[in-house]
Amino acid sequence: MALALYRKYRPATFAEVVGQEHVTEPLRTALAAGRINHAYLFSGPRGCGKTSSARIMARSLNCAEGPTPDPCGKCDSCRALAPEGPGSIDVTELDAASHGGVDDARELRDRAFYAPAESRYRVFIIDEAHMVTTQGFNALLKIVEEPPEHLIFIFATTEPDKVLPTIRSRTHHYPFRLIPPSAMRDLLERNVAAEGMHVDPAVYPLVIRAGGGSARDTQSVLDQLLAGAGPEGVTYQRAVSLLGVTDVALIDDMIDGLAAEDSAAVYGTIERLTEAGHDPRRFASDLLDRLRDLVLVRSVPDAAARGLVSAPEDELARMAAQAERVGPATLTRYAEIVHNGLLEMRGATAPRLLLELLCARMLLPAASESEAAVLQRLERLERRAAAGGPVAAAPVATPGAPAPAAAPAAVAPAAVPERTFQRPSQRPAAEPAPEPRPAPARPAPEPPRPAPEAPRSEPEPVVAQEEPVQAPAPAAPGGVDAAAIRRIWPDLLAAIRKTSRSTEAMLTHATVQSVEGSLVVLSHTAEPLARRLSEARNADFIAAALHEVLGGSWQVRCVHGGGGGGGGSARPSGGPRPQQGPPQREAPQQQQRTFQRPAPAPAQQQPAPKPKVTTTEPDIPLPPEPDEDEVAILAEESAFDEPAPLAAAPAIDPEEEAHRLLAEHLGARPLD
Repeated sequence: MALALYRKYRPATFAEVVGQEHVTEPLRTALAAGRINHAYLFSGPRGCGKTSSARIMARSLNCAEGPTPDPCGKCDSCRALAPEGPGSIDVTELDAASHGGVDDARELRDRAFYAPAESRYRVFIIDEAHMVTTQGFNALLKIVEEPPEHLIFIFATTEPDKVLPTIRSRTHHYPFRLIPPSAMRDLLERNVAAEGMHVDPAVYPLVIRAGGGSARDTQSVLDQLLAGAGPEGVTYQRAVSLLGVTDVALIDDMIDGLAAEDSAAVYGTIERLTEAGHDPRRFASDLLDRLRDLVLVRSVPDAAARGLVSAPEDELARMAAQAERVGPATLTRYAEIVHNGLLEMRGATAPRLLLELLCARMLLPAASESEAAVLQRLERLERRAAAGGPVAAAPVATPGAPAPAAAPAAVAPAAVPERTFQRPSQRPAAEPAPEPRPAPARPAPEPPRPAPEAPRSEPEPVVAQEEPVQAPAPAAPGGVDAAAIRRIWPDLLAAIRKTSRSTEAMLTHATVQSVEGSLVVLSHTAEPLARRLSEARNADFIAAALHEVLGGSWQVRCVHGGGGGGGGSARPSGGPRPQQGPPQREAPQQQQRTFQRPAPAPAQQQPAPKPKVTTTEPDIPLPPEPDEDEVAILAEESAFDEPAPLAAAPAIDPEEEAHRLLAEHLGARPLD
């Protein structure tokens, strides 16, 4: 039977204890100076070296050359107290979990008065000391307070607060801590080298995370992986499947999908996660760990050098790119949502459903009115403003964005018809000319729009790049989708940097929207930069970089990804009135003469009068009151017509005009 790693490589001296220098150095100094206390208390998490340090302390005290900080390892006491030694009669280890009663304490007290048989000191090591009952501690209190000169107590516990205060106050307390990942990795690499096995470098972070900072637990996990290793050693895939941790590729795909607001990539990752048999709870926990690392990488650029984030070099590069695309407010909100979701997943019967709901909350900040959601939306606006994109076209500002452009068009029709279509009998005799007010409200003359289905706001890059899509290049290598290109995004930027640094700079805030065969569609938060990236020169640079990294032939197109900013915000000036352009209502003949319509309407004219009247008679009383569509159309046209004919309208007497028309057309004359 093979010996477990945590026993086989148990430290034999204080110099071999890993990650506890704050404890071992003072103890070595005290041993070298001969300042030995009668009782010690070693506290700390499980598996961090408390019991091993207690045995090393007994070995250093009873060494033939001691007390010494470095036992010789040759004398009988050192060989007996070695990690694989049989033990010494003068060193007693007691497990208080099973021997913590008052009777056990009294037996220990009675044995304490006997002198050591062959050593310098008689040492009592009481493990799990917090399990000793109050009566047991009271039985030991007197001898711990005033022990014989040959007696030394060493208490080891994970919960020092449960040790009786009267006992704790009579000891030298040394708190042990969890071992940091850097020191733990050095320990594992030494063990693997001693075993003569091969372990992939990416496996060490998984083992360290599974061990939780405990040397004993971490070595047990590594021992399990080494026991099941094949001829190639411990591979990453074998470790992932055996330990049940989430593949880092799934975590990267989830973060990239959230950063690009790609719902298909996010929910596709959950589907792959389920098909691979991973636990959604474990995935959420690993995702929370990644979000924590991204927050630190975003806040502290040298987090890896400071030891705040532990990951392989390639993974650190990916995390730096991800943190650059996602702001700190967004990362903090994501972490808060996942943390609360983990609490909801406890005992849940449908953890996958809860995970999908978590992703829905992260993808839709506008659905929440919390402070974190508002900060995330403001962060998006700031990023678009910094990139030079249209801030008003962002999804957050959609409710208020059209207001400035629609205000002049909405005021003009309401004010102009009110004065233009007054009947002559209702006009005051000396009304000032109303024409100067509506005229400045229109920016420029605009002809009638018979075909509104072709608006002027169509983005230029989309039209310019439609032709190459009709004749695509040979198909791209299989299995390449938007998520795959996002994973190699740093390599792609590095390849573009070789040919054009300006193109690389423009791609800083760009994301991969979709991959359609050999066509890669990018999206950018700034519409001007989206047009620049769609130019043939920049598109060729990106396609060449894709060929260098992935191989194959590619085509590239970039669209504006401002969340509805391109086509939705660049509406014609009559945007708030979508029905204003298409209807061309036939107006009466008198209105055609008065407002100079571009093309006379052929139907629905008044039967009696002939179209022979000169334009010097502008205002004939209108037969019916115009409806709302005619008011809107004629009001828009009246803003571009000359105001001179309308200025003479208030001076015409209705009665005289009626007499004149009767005399001209019927030859009648009025009676005196």
